[in-house]
Amino acid sequence: MVKLKILFVFLLTVFCSVGFAQIKIRLFANQSPESAVFSVTEGTYELNLFNGRILTVLKEEPVIITKYKGKLAVKKRNTKGFICDSLDLSGKTGNDSFSLRMNGKSPSRQYYSGNLQCYPDLGTLVFINISDVEKYISGVVMAEGGTGKNLEYFKTQAIIARTYMYKYFEKHLPDRYNVCDNTHCQAFNGLSSDSLLNKAALETRGLVILDKDSALIISAFHSNCGGETSSSDDVWLLSQPYLKGVVDPYCRGSRNATWQKSLSVNEWVNYVRKSGYNEKVGDPSAFNFLQESRLADYKVGSFTMPLTKIRSDLNLRSTFFSVNAKGDSVLLKGKGYGHGVGLCQEGAMEMASKGFNFKQIIDFYYFGVLISDINNAVIIKNE
Repeated sequence: MVKLKILFVFLLTVFCSVGFAQIKIRLFANQSPESAVFSVTEGTYELNLFNGRILTVLKEEPVIITKYKGKLAVKKRNTKGFICDSLDLSGKTGNDSFSLRMNGKSPSRQYYSGNLQCYPDLGTLVFINISDVEKYISGVVMAEGGTGKNLEYFKTQAIIARTYMYKYFEKHLPDRYNVCDNTHCQAFNGLSSDSLLNKAALETRGLVILDKDSALIISAFHSNCGGETSSSDDVWLLSQPYLKGVVDPYCRGSRNATWQKSLSVNEWVNYVRKSGYNEKVGDPSAFNFLQESRLADYKVGSFTMPLTKIRSDLNLRSTFFSVNAKGDSVLLKGKGYGHGVGLCQEGAMEMASKGFNFKQIIDFYYFGVLISDINNAVIIKNE
């Protein structure tokens, strides 16, 4: 019996509710902090204590938070310390921000806005920043896209980041937060201090990228495509009509447009033999492989191997490379940096510098999409 697939389609009005005006981000998610120092940088905070008391925290009043016997040990300057199960530091002025310094072998301080929650879990401290959505987007673009670039490029990256955020808003919901701050979700290193970048986020507030069914797209991007982007099915075996390869003339003169890696013939032979190559090795030129336009596989003779596997195994910048074996060496001559799917950042930067706006840039890299307010997005669930 064929299982019926019923499409449930409903407007994403929840994204406009108060609950979705903010986002919960786990901070320092790829670390295991045992202590930290919280300091107010703007405004006033209140520390809600386990016994119902409220402790006011002002500037120049750091709060030390330490793991202690499965609980938290907390101490504010010039006050008596206490033990608790969790804590909640809430901003009270509406324009509150703070710094958080993680202690350890490599101490690091980062700056955030909004509120902070902390609790111990599995031998570490979990810090969750409750932030305004658009301030989070600015921070993501700062981490993922860099600073000092064209406004239209920043607008493009802001819309891409916002699309990803809403699409995966419930990614870590069982863990009591929405997203983490590393590349498992989107890189986020705190507040952006770049006024141009912040302007880009505010001027595109609420805008996301939708497919032809008004669903949020997979807003993939990478550093440099080497002159041609990849189709999603060549990289992830996941076909999306809006993630098709496109010839990109804009990134070819950029910093990450080309690369090279040299190996000895013996190293290459040993590698391909481990991967299933069993033909007799004679003239090294038998390994030569020309990739003028993007392909999915490395093919020599009867041997075939996915280029994605070679990139992963040899830690290459991209899958867009040719192989030239001559004498005792094998030269991998490559183009681009990253998986190659979706938007090419260096190409988008060049387009922006040439006067293209964010709509034109997005339309160039994603096929048949619509830039619209999140209110117009729909979720399609298969049952």
